[in-house]
Amino acid sequence: MKQSHLNITLFILLFTSSLLAQESKVIDVVSDRLEIDEKKYPGATLLSKIDNQVYLKHKGIEIWCDQAVHYGQDRFVKAYGNVQMKQGDTLTMNSKYAEYNGNTEFAYASTNVVLETEQNTLKTDTLFFDRLRQQAYYRSGGTVIDSSMTLTSRIGRYYMDRKFSTFTKEVVVVNNENTLNSDRLDYFNETGKVYLYGPSTVVSPESILYCERGFYDTKTDIGYAIKNARIDYDNRRVLGDSIYVDNNINFASATNNIRVIDTANHSLIKGHYAEVFKNKDSVFITKRALAISKQENDSIFIHSDTIMVTGKPEKRLLRGFYDVRIYKTDMSGKCDSLSMAQITGFTKMIGKPILWSAKNQMTGDTIQLISDQKTNKLDSLKVYNNSFLVQQDTLKEGFNQVKGAILYGLFKNNKLDIVDIDKNTETIYFQRDDKQELIGINKVACSNIRILFEEQEMTDIYYYDNVEGTLYMESELPPNARELQGLNWRGDELISSKKDLFRDEAPFQLTKIKGLPLPEEEKDFFDEETLKRINEQRSEHSRFKDVKLKEASDD
Repeated sequence: MKQSHLNITLFILLFTSSLLAQESKVIDVVSDRLEIDEKKYPGATLLSKIDNQVYLKHKGIEIWCDQAVHYGQDRFVKAYGNVQMKQGDTLTMNSKYAEYNGNTEFAYASTNVVLETEQNTLKTDTLFFDRLRQQAYYRSGGTVIDSSMTLTSRIGRYYMDRKFSTFTKEVVVVNNENTLNSDRLDYFNETGKVYLYGPSTVVSPESILYCERGFYDTKTDIGYAIKNARIDYDNRRVLGDSIYVDNNINFASATNNIRVIDTANHSLIKGHYAEVFKNKDSVFITKRALAISKQENDSIFIHSDTIMVTGKPEKRLLRGFYDVRIYKTDMSGKCDSLSMAQITGFTKMIGKPILWSAKNQMTGDTIQLISDQKTNKLDSLKVYNNSFLVQQDTLKEGFNQVKGAILYGLFKNNKLDIVDIDKNTETIYFQRDDKQELIGINKVACSNIRILFEEQEMTDIYYYDNVEGTLYMESELPPNARELQGLNWRGDELISSKKDLFRDEAPFQLTKIKGLPLPEEEKDFFDEETLKRINEQRSEHSRFKDVKLKEASDD
């Protein structure tokens, strides 16, 4: 017989011996059909759909289903077929099966579970919902979809009142063209902001960001990473104490203890602040900036206030600005600005440039070094305008000096081998015998000079065209006449080690990094208090008897 809109209160009056004391705990029911089968469903009422789904309501939660078994004494319902459970406008849960306990206000759903909130949709196989704490939980894998991303994880926990979720174990977020992988992340439903904990990566078409604590905005594609943070752009890897990244423009900035590794050219730049513009193939680094690149079996170190590297891997251009200092084992130098072009092998130094090669000091208005592109060895150098080559006398009684308009130097095995000086050349040379006894001081002016070196020492000097010179005895030449006009010996500035690159610089104070808070300590979903509440009032008809609520992995 069809029965419509039958209230469970009437049923209890007719079919049970006692009425529940608190009406607020009564589960209200509307059903097309009501059946009692004590043999099959002892102590229960079977509610079934004919035209309309079975409807149940309890303290603000509504349930629709094709069939339900209601245990009035236990205040417990098992729902089957097209089950929908709704809590106001905030939550709707669909499944093939669900059960609800009015005493504990705890729900359990299984098979094709879909949970819809104001912000997103969750699909999973099994879901637990604690109404008292307003928390939902899955541990058998789930997929969350909202307007900005799709997330999958093995374990998930919703905090309904806080509009916040935590996902752990094999978490993957797909956002536009980006994919985020993490061991654990916290997700704020309304803002789309994600906080990452443990090893995590954000993979975009242009980069891979890694960190062990970080932040990522799934709506703006902007992130912030700390703790072992790094980002890879094609042939560049950037590491730092903190990294900010904007995937919309392929931009990253890094702060403190930075390393920018160029895998294509086997070079490294260090510093404490860097900016990388991937689309422009440029790196800007400052605050104790230091560039290191391989040159044959040696390394060249370049330190300056600011270093910029631009261009594709085969056309890299390195530029240093403000107090540039250079060091390699057989050469060092200083200048105000420097540019080093990979495609040509030219290094240009301007702004009071100076170069030291062993005992030789070279200065001029501009110095240009040329490397052999095939062998990567230093090939030659040019010094333009006001060129000076100075070498302290063996016994440090004066300076061997060569002055001219342009200086050309050739290197052999990275050591100065031949120097030619053109136009209006002048020399002062302390000439000694085999016993290093001073023979005299030779002053010569001519058009061109060639100097030969052995083990970086001047050994032979050849004078060409319009040669005028005198060999003076030491007593014949007063000290003030032993220096060519414009001589500036800068031996006290000599950079003889990597440590000297930072000489006279104050200790650097690192920027204070704004950290990301650690997640609040949350009780387990099935904590002691919740387990006690569920177990003390669990219906013997609940499937919970077959479900292990507390797993070892949840501890």
